[in-house]
Amino acid sequence: MRTRIDLLVTDVGLPGGMNGRQLADYGRTARPTLKILFITGYAEKAAMGMDGLDRGMAILTKPFAMDGLAARIKELILR
Repeated sequence: MRTRIDLLVTDVGLPGGMNGRQLADYGRTARPTLKILFITGYAEKAAMGMDGLDRGMAILTKPFAMDGLAARIKELILR
């Protein structure tokens, strides 16, 4: 039985050599429809660079209010 995963939430910048986009791409190799929310302290365009966002991905910039986080998660899950 496979564990259900509805959403991956990751920071764009991660320690140890892998960034959030690489983590998302890796996650989607096993789960192509995995929804992903990126969190970043950088401007959206600067954080994602030329790659942009694929379907089922969104970005939330810091600082954010908890209700903003909840709304973004709900939006992604219901898409």
